[in-house]
Amino acid sequence: MIKSMTGYGSAKGTVEGIEITVELKSVNNRYLEPSIRLPRSFIFAEDAVKSAVQSHISRGKVDVFITMDTSQAGDMAVRVNEPLLKGYIEAIRHISGEYALTNDMTAMSVARFPDVLSVEKKDMDAEAISKAISDIAERALQDFDVMRLREGEKLRDDVLSRLGVIEKLVSTVEEKAPETVKEYRTRLEQKMTEVLGTAGIEESRILAEAAIFADHIAVDEETVRLRSHIAQLKTMIKGGSPIGRKIDFLVQEFNREANTIGSKCQNSEIAHVVVELKSEIEKIREQIQNIE
Repeated sequence: MIKSMTGYGSAKGTVEGIEITVELKSVNNRYLEPSIRLPRSFIFAEDAVKSAVQSHISRGKVDVFITMDTSQAGDMAVRVNEPLLKGYIEAIRHISGEYALTNDMTAMSVARFPDVLSVEKKDMDAEAISKAISDIAERALQDFDVMRLREGEKLRDDVLSRLGVIEKLVSTVEEKAPETVKEYRTRLEQKMTEVLGTAGIEESRILAEAAIFADHIAVDEETVRLRSHIAQLKTMIKGGSPIGRKIDFLVQEFNREANTIGSKCQNSEIAHVVVELKSEIEKIREQIQNIE
């Protein structure tokens, strides 16, 4: 199945009490251009997320937003400065014995002494958090792909529909082209009759002139190539992504053949058909800009 280059996906998860949310969206772009937005303290996970993105997407400008809620993480720890605390206790005992003072030490009282207790942030398990973010990003990418596939189906159906119209227009060109030669021969005979009269008309000369004209306006090669391009595009569009660039090149060939037919045609009806043909090709070209 083909995929659209535009889409949105999201997923949530929790690791070590940290709630992680991954959201991503993409728009058309010639190449893959990922942008990973992480809180500075979690920047170590950027490469893992980028690898996950690259495994799912080959083209497009992709913005990945990762938010972290650490309010429930419990990542703060209270540390006791043991050497300092022992020093305080020994000093208080010394004062009590030396000066006959009551030793009324309690845990609460000594804990209030400067620098006995300190609050520190626990070390994060960077590897575990990085893996968790990568796993959540993977689920967000799967959600993202569901939307891209859905949009890809719409693009495929539209392109196939327009290819059907183009096939009918090509058939019309093939039907009208021989009529142009007949009309030219009729006009040629009329002009020669007017100038030379019936006695002076050479059938061989008319045939030769008609043959030269027919060769000049012949579009058989162009219509055959167009039908070949149509068949090739149908095969590609029914396959899987990434095919956007290949289709883009192929549609350029569509335009080349249509332009050649337009330059060769000597018939107003064919000229109108060519205008419609180029219009449908342009609509296809616009649609495939969204295909990965």
